[in-house]
Amino acid sequence: MAHLFRDLSLGHSKRESTPPPLQTKPRMPPSKLTSTDLQSPLGQLASQLTDSDLRLTAYDVFLAVCRTSSSKPLSSSASASASNSDSLGYNSPSQNNNHSPNSPALQRSLTSAAASKMKKALGLKSPGSKKSPGSGPGSGEGKSKRPTTVGELMRIQMRIPETVDSRVRRALLRIGGGLVGRRIESVVLPLELLQQLKQSDFTDQQEYDAWQKRNLKVLEAGLLLHPRVSLDKSNNASQRLRQIIHAALDRPIETGKNNESMQVLRSAVMSLASRSDGSFSESCHWADGIPLNLRLYEMLLETCFDINDETSIVEEVDELMEHIKKTWVVLGINQMLHNLCFTWVLFHRFVATGQVEMDLLYAADGQLVEVAKDAKATKDPDYSKILSSTLTSVLGWAEKRLLAYHDTFDSGNIYTMQGIVSLGVSAAKILVEDVSTEYRRKRKGEVDVARNRIDTYIRSSLRTAFAQASL
Repeated sequence: MAHLFRDLSLGHSKRESTPPPLQTKPRMPPSKLTSTDLQSPLGQLASQLTDSDLRLTAYDVFLAVCRTSSSKPLSSSASASASNSDSLGYNSPSQNNNHSPNSPALQRSLTSAAASKMKKALGLKSPGSKKSPGSGPGSGEGKSKRPTTVGELMRIQMRIPETVDSRVRRALLRIGGGLVGRRIESVVLPLELLQQLKQSDFTDQQEYDAWQKRNLKVLEAGLLLHPRVSLDKSNNASQRLRQIIHAALDRPIETGKNNESMQVLRSAVMSLASRSDGSFSESCHWADGIPLNLRLYEMLLETCFDINDETSIVEEVDELMEHIKKTWVVLGINQMLHNLCFTWVLFHRFVATGQVEMDLLYAADGQLVEVAKDAKATKDPDYSKILSSTLTSVLGWAEKRLLAYHDTFDSGNIYTMQGIVSLGVSAAKILVEDVSTEYRRKRKGEVDVARNRIDTYIRSSLRTAFAQASL
């Protein structure tokens, strides 16, 4: 143990030291995610949106931004058999006027031949033979077949029923007819979905009411509770929209028509969404305010994990991530926020799956290297707030186990100690060196964060051990 702490205090990483023998690592069968004592540092929503609501909305955004420039639908299992020429059907919203619908980039299907560059960069091993994501829950008919397109893989990973998927695609086709010359970021998606879909598009009244309430709550969260551009309390549009939403939650409005109620809703929504955030873009701001955008993006990043093996990243993660990143234009995400969110998702998955898959912990620690670079490159207050919250959560979890490590680790889990120490030290270094104002006032070299943290863990654990022995 002493040599481990000594190596870390000298700045050696867990990848530079010899890992413990693999045979000491207990193997656990795939299981459902367990609840953890970790609160999301990405922020809590003031609205009553559930995780299911966020997942469905994130899927709506994903489909919308990955639409083609033509009127062809995005490929799903239902549509793929009808049209092999639309096997993928995605392109970036910033490029959707520059590519032909028949471009090879838009027609690419999923392949499993090439090794994942992203997995290799993260140090994640590719598992051996296992079930296809298409054979798990959410696969519609439950057939054991491998998804052939990014669209179908995403639907399965997000557990979206085929009926819901088909309905959203139909609505996007109708919306697309009025978007000639416009980009998807200039559209308020929930508003357009409310405009295009009516009660007859749903299985029953209950499903329709739940769908309408979800979209109204998303508008409330994005425009009133967590707006990108701060609201003036005297803003008439915000007061009007709040009244419309609250009334509609009690008595649903008639959607799918250009009636008076929809015209009033559209007027209030567009008045708020079209306010400038200081940039020169013509984007509508309805899903890019913190923390709504981060929570939606978190839902998308979670799809990188195989639904049949929660500790494994899907083999097609490179292609999946490529298309997930296309949502940045709507959600207001950039590379720095992506790095931070992905770090949290990897770390949280390690904790929620029983803390047995060390590759996830190592990958999270590796992502912190990128986060450290970002932290030194920006002083954006919004980013710094999320950075501090995320790292504090990670460090708090690690130190809860390290400040009395005699009670935490034994022969069954000692192999996790090195990774947890490394993660805790990495988080502490960023917090002290790039977030703390006190550190900036001191000369570089006066504070050895790694040595100080490890010294604290050792002393605290020894005090605890002696105190317990004296009882």
